Amino acid sequence: MVTTLYLIRHGETEGSETKRYKGSIDVPLSEKGIEQVKKVAVFIREHLRLESSAKYQSYLRDIHKTKGSRGQGVKGSRKAQRLAAVYTSNLSRAVKSAEIIARPYKLKPIQMKEFRERSFGIWEGMSFTEIKERYPEEFSAWAGNPLKYSPVEGESTVEVEKRVMRAVNRILKKHRGGEIAIVSHGGVSRIILCNILGIPLENIFRIEQDYAAVNIIEFWNKYPVVKLLNGQVGSKGYKHD
Repeated sequence: MVTTLYLIRHGETEGSETKRYKGSIDVPLSEKGIEQVKKVAVFIREHLRLESSAKYQSYLRDIHKTKGSRGQGVKGSRKAQRLAAVYTSNLSRAVKSAEIIARPYKLKPIQMKEFRERSFGIWEGMSFTEIKERYPEEFSAWAGNPLKYSPVEGESTVEVEKRVMRAVNRILKKHRGGEIAIVSHGGVSRIILCNILGIPLENIFRIEQDYAAVNIIEFWNKYPVVKLLNGQVGSKGYKHD
């Protein structure tokens, strides 16, 4: 039995031409962001159609000793898989993205505050340039080790990890063997991916998460397997093989 998680960052937001820490500020999607997420929705539908049998024929099936024959896996693939549930941060940029992704399956996204972006404290709403000018030492420390240091008066990485991973584990347990999506934010996705890949949290900035990034993780019996990382399916020229 394999559980598949589609971990998605929301699309581009209004005012994104200037890099800012938006954190828990409620910023809407831009028109470009809406189009990006629409392409993500198409990609997920196509991936579900094409990959519904492939994972059952994967070498991973033998490694993890998944029950059932290859023939059963192929037979079961004649009907395309569908998302069983879509979970989202309760910030509007994530909610709107989740609604677009959930629409083909007639699902209502389930909003969870646990998936909100990190609170950046007094840095929220400030541009990177402004923060560097006003808080040079604090910003340098945070950028160098985001586990040991935190944004001024903001959430720590450990605090975010606790609330996020508790929610992720509940969802995976509830939907064991299903196809689910979580629509959230760049910082949240990085923490989830670090946990899945066994990467120390001080290295969260070594994982890029662009707007409308798609990550696909399959949870097998022994360990999770990342099948796609920071997939730019909403970008021009992306090809799904």
